[in-house]
Amino acid sequence: MRTQPLAGRRGFTLIELLVVIAIIAVLIALLLPAVQAAREAARRAQCTNNLKQLGLGIHNYHQANNAFPPLWGNFGSPSPPSGPSAPGGEWPLGWGTAILMFIEQVPLYNSSNYSGGAFNVMNQATVSAQKISAFVCPSENVKVGPWIATTWTNYHANFGGPECISPWTGPFVPFLGDPAGTPGTNNVYPYGVGNLGAIDMSAVTDGTSNTALFSEALMGLNGHLNVPPGGGTNARRVSYQTSFTTDVNGNPGSIGTGGYAMAMSFLQTCKALPGTTTPTNPTQWSGACWNGSHAGTLHFNAYNHWNTPNGLSCVAANSWGGPPGGFNDIITANSAHPGGVNVCFIDGSVHFVKENIAPNIWWAIGSRNQGEVIGSDSY
Repeated sequence: MRTQPLAGRRGFTLIELLVVIAIIAVLIALLLPAVQAAREAARRAQCTNNLKQLGLGIHNYHQANNAFPPLWGNFGSPSPPSGPSAPGGEWPLGWGTAILMFIEQVPLYNSSNYSGGAFNVMNQATVSAQKISAFVCPSENVKVGPWIATTWTNYHANFGGPECISPWTGPFVPFLGDPAGTPGTNNVYPYGVGNLGAIDMSAVTDGTSNTALFSEALMGLNGHLNVPPGGGTNARRVSYQTSFTTDVNGNPGSIGTGGYAMAMSFLQTCKALPGTTTPTNPTQWSGACWNGSHAGTLHFNAYNHWNTPNGLSCVAANSWGGPPGGFNDIITANSAHPGGVNVCFIDGSVHFVKENIAPNIWWAIGSRNQGEVIGSDSY
């Protein structure tokens, strides 16, 4: 009896295999951006939540103290040392320490010793070495701080708009200094004293929904010249020296005549820096520590509304306190979020502000008391 032959099994040809691989590769190429975008959306949402929690912490602090926390506390001596390694470490504790008990960090707040500075031995082990997730943006891809590995922060306090228009116009300012330099007072900034002191909600005459409280800053990389001018959006913030003096009288911090035109001129000078410009300091301290600040280094945990988001920072020729981070410098908010930065306003709302916002609108939401009129659709 004859049997029927078994049907032959047909395998894949090389061409078919290559076609399938190509199709899979195309699908992966299409899928990866969507996955990355979804991940970034989740990170941005977490960043928004962090800023929201900090804003609520400020409101609770204000309810308890009837004032915003100072940008930093008072010094313990009339001539504070210039660095954290100095005896006593008189870099005063800042706004981050002040709100600890209002962001569910009561044990850490109780461990803070206001009789010593941020790097004082009394605070170093228990406070200054602690990493707090609420101060860290999940989109930050550098995980080791520029000074102490664990104390860095991506959230910086707004201390105002361009100083040549009016200094210290944000909600976070130092205490009013004592001209006699009495120990225990802030004797560092003699300019713009009309805007210094204990600031409460009544001082926000521009409206709490129109005035920024916090924004973001990418962490600096200690010892690395990591961002050339013109490096594009989302570049890490680096200070560049310019020959521009922000005050027509040569006095840092005073308003001078033509403040608006002067501020715009400095901004244009900063934006026009050539790609061969050398940074003022290869040690970038942006976000160095959440718990304190040095008077001449606002890069640590503060920013101002001068250059628009994700732009460069620039150091004025007459930088008060020296670079980086004098209060008459351009200290810019930036982030790893494509196209802009998150901003928490004083009313507690958080908005994503695009990097192409008009400078005058960005300046307006940076000041608490300059009388600008802006609409809700301006940013």
